[in-house]
Formats: sequence, structure tokens, C-alpha cells
Amino acid sequence: MKKMIFSALALVVFGVSQAQEIKYGAKAGLNISNVSGDIENNKPLIGAHLGAFVEVKLTDKFAFQPELLFSMQGVKIDYSESAVDYSYSYKEDNKINYLNVPLMAKYFATEKLFLEAGPQIGFVLSAKSDIEETETFMGITDSFSGDVDIKDNLKSVDFGLNFGLGYEFTSQIFASARYNVGLTNINNASGSSADLKNGVVQFSFGYKF
Repeated sequence: MKKMIFSALALVVFGVSQAQEIKYGAKAGLNISNVSGDIENNKPLIGAHLGAFVEVKLTDKFAFQPELLFSMQGVKIDYSESAVDYSYSYKEDNKINYLNVPLMAKYFATEKLFLEAGPQIGFVLSAKSDIEETETFMGITDSFSGDVDIKDNLKSVDFGLNFGLGYEFTSQIFASARYNVGLTNINNASGSSADLKNGVVQFSFGYKF
């Protein structure tokens, strides 16, 4: 991972030094996140992202775009069972807020359509689990709901790869879709060997100043 970080920093320095044009911008949009691996009854969690970027145009076809994004990610757990005179349901919304730094290489297939790919490093800002649990037996119901801080159960740094495409409606306004593949195990819970990885689909609208 250290080699990845140093390579990314070298790419930033090289990109700026070779720039033909530099534009600054902001972007925001929808996250559809999940966690894969040693996990059951998981479902996507809806969130959002917001941040800024710098587009460093190297040629007419290629650009380098480092970004700084606040990203709301996580996963839902939804489980239920029922039998005669018995029912049980458990819902858990694990909400993880990251500060992500994508380093994207962009290729303009046409004047307006571009493809993009690049590494990403993410830093956990906060994490909590919203829990709702209900058990009913012979007409008697017992329930629990509350928030639990789970930041200590997560590794503070996450590495991933992004792949996406986008379309520029004007020289300033664009839309893009991107998928982030988590590369590292984010689980840091004591006594747990579960291998858990992030996965996020992002839909963004952006503006170049």
C-alpha cells in the first residue's frame, strides 16, 4: 500500500508539471453502497457524496483528476423469521462516513464522453450502527432500538480502485457514474476474522469553474 501511495503522489506531481490546462470544480451525488465478504443478509445502503476536484488536462484526450470527497457509505443488515406464535426481526443500518481521495486518470473517447479509472484511499471519519430488534412470542413483544458507535471496529484507512464513465453536457457541467471496488479488509473488530470489503456505486453531477 505504501508503494501505491508514493506512486499516486508521484503521479500528482508529474500531472501538474505536464498540465496544458487546469480546472477546479465541485461535485455531488448519490451513493449506493454495500459490504461484501463474510457477511449475511446484507443489503445496499443509500447515501451521498460531496466534494471538490482538480482536472489537470495533459492532452486533448487525457486528463488527471485528483478529488477530495466526503462519502456516506455502509451496509444494511435485514433478517427476519417467523413460526407459529413467534416472530423475530433484526435491522441494522451501518453508516460509515469516509473522507476519500480518488486519483483518477480520464480518457476522452469523444469530445464529451470520457472513461476514468484510478486508485482511492479513504479515511474513516465516523461510524455508527442504527439497530432495531423485535421479538414476539405468544403475543408478548420485546423490542430494542438504539445507536452504537462502531468506529473502533473498522480499520481507519481503506484502499480501493475506481472505474467509471461520464458525459460533459457543456464545458462546465457534467455527469458521471463510478464503481469503487474495495481492496482491503475493513474489519478491525476484536476477536473477529471476517473479511469485509467496501463496494460503492456513485452517480455524480459536477461543475467546473
